[in-house]
Amino acid sequence: MDVTHEVFNQPEPLVGYNLFDGNQPLRAALRFNAPQLDTADLSALGASLGSEAMQAHARLANTHTPVLHSHDRFGRRIDQVEFHPGYHALMHAAAAAGLHGTPFAPKEQASGHAHVRRGAAFMMFTETEPSILCPISMTYAVTPALRSNAAIYADWAPGLTARAYDPALKIWRDKAGLTMGMGMTEKQGGSDVRANTTRAVACGSDTWGQRFSVTGHKWFFSAPMCDAFLILAQTTSGLSCLFLPRVLPQWAAPSGGDGEINAIRIQRLKDKLGNKANASSEVEFHGATAWLVGEEGRGIPQILEMGTMTRLDCALGTSGLMRQALSIALNHTAQRQAFGKRLVDQPLMRNVLADLALESEAATALALRLARAFDRTDDEHERVMARLLTPVAKFWICKRGSHFAQEAMECLGGNGYVEEGGQGIMARIYREMPLNSIWEGAGNIMAIDLLRAIRRADAAAALAHELAPARGAHPALDRLAAALPIRVEEMASEMEARRLAQDVALAVQAALLHQTAPSSVFAAFCDSRLGGNWGQAFGTLGAGTDFDSILTRAQPR
Repeated sequence: MDVTHEVFNQPEPLVGYNLFDGNQPLRAALRFNAPQLDTADLSALGASLGSEAMQAHARLANTHTPVLHSHDRFGRRIDQVEFHPGYHALMHAAAAAGLHGTPFAPKEQASGHAHVRRGAAFMMFTETEPSILCPISMTYAVTPALRSNAAIYADWAPGLTARAYDPALKIWRDKAGLTMGMGMTEKQGGSDVRANTTRAVACGSDTWGQRFSVTGHKWFFSAPMCDAFLILAQTTSGLSCLFLPRVLPQWAAPSGGDGEINAIRIQRLKDKLGNKANASSEVEFHGATAWLVGEEGRGIPQILEMGTMTRLDCALGTSGLMRQALSIALNHTAQRQAFGKRLVDQPLMRNVLADLALESEAATALALRLARAFDRTDDEHERVMARLLTPVAKFWICKRGSHFAQEAMECLGGNGYVEEGGQGIMARIYREMPLNSIWEGAGNIMAIDLLRAIRRADAAAALAHELAPARGAHPALDRLAAALPIRVEEMASEMEARRLAQDVALAVQAALLHQTAPSSVFAAFCDSRLGGNWGQAFGTLGAGTDFDSILTRAQPR
C-alpha cells in the first residue's frame, strides 16, 4: 500500500458498550427518583442499544427513508407507507421495552415507578435512534386520554399497553400490539388549533358511541401508519377530540365488512431537516369515520392533557441526544492526537467536555425528576410540579440541545460534520436536535404555558419546597432560590416568561444535582450557571473546576 494511504490517528467508533451501566448520571438520577427500582432490565436494554446490530438498524432506517405508495399497480388507492426492515426492528425493540402505552397497564402502574423506568429507557433508546420514537411517544400520550371513551378504551387498551409491535394494516382485534398517533396542526393554524377548519358531522352512534364523518386536512400528521389517531375537528359544539382508526370495524364500514380502510388520504411525506426514519405526512379526510372522545366542544383540554405527556418525552429525548453526543465526543477526544497529546488532555478541550458533561447531567436530572411527578399523581406537590416543570423542562432542555450538539460536533472537527451514509451519528444528532424544541409547542408556547401554570396553583410554595433540600449549599443558588418564589407570585409578564422558565430550570437542576451528583459537579454547575459570570458558550468553566472528577464521571464506558 502506498504510504500516503495509511490511516492512523482516526478514532475507533463508539460501539459494543452498555448505555446504562456506563451512564453514572442516569443511574444516580434513578436511585434518587425510584430507589426501589430493579434496574436489571434497563441494563439489558442498555447492552442491546449499544450493540453494533442496533446501530446498523438506526443507520439503515435513516438512510433508507419511508416511501409513500398512494396507489397500487392497478390504480387502487392504498395510502400506505413502506419502511426499511431496520425501522421495524427498532419498533419491535421499543415496544418490547415498554416505551409506548405500557406504563398505563395495571401491573406497571402498581409498581409506583412506571414512568421513571420508562423515562430512563426512553432516554437510552433516543441515544440509538430518536425518530422512530414518534409513534411510540404518541401512543404513550394517547393511551390515558382514551379513557374518556370507555368502550374504545376497553377494546384498544390491551393492544396499546402490550409489549408487542405489529406493522400489519388490519383490524385492531387481530393485532398483538397497537400504535396511535395525533393529528392537530393545520396549514393555517400551527399552534393555534382554534383556527382549525376540519369539520366533523354527526352521523349516528354505535358500540363506540357518537360517530362522525370528518372532512378536512392535517398539515403535520406524523406516523400515518399507526392503527388509529386522535384528531381535532370542528363540530356543532366547537373543537372536539375524535378517535380515527385506519381500519374500520364492521359496524362502521360502508361495505359492511371488517377491514375496510378509512378515508384518510396521505397526500405526501414531509421532506425534513432530520427525523428521517419517521414518516411525517400531510393528509386529507374525505368523509372519514371517527368517534367522539371526551365531551363535545372540549377538544382543547383533551389535547393539552396529551401534550403534557409528549412534552415530557421531548425533554427526555433531548437529554438522551445530549448524552449520546457527549459520549461520542469523549470517545473521539480520548483517542485523537493533536499537538503531541490526546485531545482530551488539552486544557481547552477538557473545559469544553466538562461543561458539556455538566449540561448533560443536569438535563438528565431534570427530565427524570419530571417523570417521577407522573408516577405520583395522588400527591398534591407532585401534581403541581408536573404542571410547573413540564413547560420548564421542555423549554430549557430542548432549547439547549442545538447549542450542545454544535459544540459536541466541534469536538470531532470535520469528521463530526460528515454524514457518510448514515455512519456520521453526530451529524444525525445535530439535525435531530431542533425538532424537540419545535415539536409539541415551541419556546414561546412553553413560556406562556409556564405563566398559565403559576396562575393555577400555589406554584411559589411548591417551588420553594422543591429547592429547600439545597438551601445553604451554594450562595448563588441561595440567591436565586430566594428570588424565584417572589417572581412567581408576582406572575411575570409575558415579556419576561422565557427568562423565568430559564431561571426556574437552572434552580431546579442545581437543587437536583446537589442531591444526586458529586460536589464537584454541583459546585461547577452553580459557579458557571448561577454565579453571574456565565459565558454562555461551552468551555468557559473557571480554572478551579475539578475537571478530572467531572470527566471521569461522564465517560460512557
